[in-house]
Amino acid sequence: MMELYTFILVLQGLFVLDHAAAEKEPSQAAEAQRNTALGLEDVVIVIQSQPNAFHARRGENRKKQLLKQAAQLNKGAPHVVLLHEFSDYEGVWSILPALPLFSASFGSASWVLFIEEETEVSLGQLLTVLQRYPASEEWFLGRRLHDSEASIIHHYAFAEDPAVFGYPDPAAGWALSTALLHRLVERIHHEHLKSDFTIDLKHEIALFIWSEGKGPKLTHVPEFCREAEDHCVTTFTSYLPDCGAAVPKKNLFVAVKTCQKFHTDRVPVVTKTWERDAELLEFYSDVRDESIPTISLGVPNTDRGHCGKTFAIMKRFLTEAAPQTDWLLIVDDDTLISLPRLRRLLSCYDHKEPVSLGERYGYGLVQSGYSYPTGGAGMVLSRVAVAQIVSSGCSCYTLDAPDDMELGMCLKTLDIPVTHNPLFHQARPDDYAEALLSSKEAISFHKHWNIDPIAVYNRWLRDPDLRDQRDPDQARDEL
Repeated sequence: MMELYTFILVLQGLFVLDHAAAEKEPSQAAEAQRNTALGLEDVVIVIQSQPNAFHARRGENRKKQLLKQAAQLNKGAPHVVLLHEFSDYEGVWSILPALPLFSASFGSASWVLFIEEETEVSLGQLLTVLQRYPASEEWFLGRRLHDSEASIIHHYAFAEDPAVFGYPDPAAGWALSTALLHRLVERIHHEHLKSDFTIDLKHEIALFIWSEGKGPKLTHVPEFCREAEDHCVTTFTSYLPDCGAAVPKKNLFVAVKTCQKFHTDRVPVVTKTWERDAELLEFYSDVRDESIPTISLGVPNTDRGHCGKTFAIMKRFLTEAAPQTDWLLIVDDDTLISLPRLRRLLSCYDHKEPVSLGERYGYGLVQSGYSYPTGGAGMVLSRVAVAQIVSSGCSCYTLDAPDDMELGMCLKTLDIPVTHNPLFHQARPDDYAEALLSSKEAISFHKHWNIDPIAVYNRWLRDPDLRDQRDPDQARDEL
């Protein structure tokens, strides 16, 4: 064992010496690159696509559009990768597991650009911008965001001054020079990486790259944009696409988890805000309360987890006791949500497929973990998905196990992907960079802590135009 340890130390020492030697002439390498024209063949574009059929089609369309644009420019062709196809590993969306594959597959490239399915890229302008930054040096580029106050989703990092740390806006795209990529891969291969939760990918990637000051911080590139302007290399459309008429109210069943101690404070918030947009909604509690009314599933309340209650809701959803809808939405009693926007989003998905939709978190994804839809943001399941989960025999190891994480493990076993949409939010609006939020697009927020939930709903989620639109089926019935 001592001989092996000594051998490892020698290898590490050789690596450090080699790295130091390589750093002696950075200016010469940088100058050489500045005098060499960058071609599209030097760029890898990673579309952060998802395996759900709707998203796979959107990713493929973006790929075709980029390659068509490249052919018209006659400056070579970029390597365009659909992330969900690049690896069989479900956790590839968390990026770190994919970096060694990118390094091995595209070692001769100069840049890797990550974009969303709906991010548009001007390839000619992209080359002009990237030429400013020598790929032989370590660069991390993007549209810089920062927290305005310490955020729970970022574990209160940089609490004294949250603005000092920047992270990229994924909708605007972000890029790594291959010099940085290769060093990150060395770290992945040789360091003991934490294998716990993936909550906010963009922030966690930036933290990993920065490495407590050992690596570069994000460099803000003004040409990486959301809104279209003349100088922009990238622009973004929407996380709430227009796929036609919204799913009718009668095809969405809403299950609200509550308990007796919250009947008088949380439940009234639901009834005063978003319940009026639901045609089919039931409150599930540990006791029956006719004044609301609530339904008791015979599952005792637990202080955390609520796995027993969630799985009981799914079983009930498949019986005649519940409406026979195509979609099931499970939310907490302190979830604030826009049902009209959700029904509009659901029109993009095929209810005949097993669909799990919400805000995606991950656990242990550096190695072989699993993804799960966060419960507080709202978990949406197609009837097909619920039927597969229930019939599979998936169950809670305890009644108070984390329901969303247990659901995630079931989904992994069944090979049902967790489809992510960042318009679902596990936390409050104040916990997110304001540049990421849109009062016209957010679908949900979670928690009443230290806020006025009705004011939050009215500002971020209430949409009179959508609320006043009649349900398509109701309109037909009146004719």
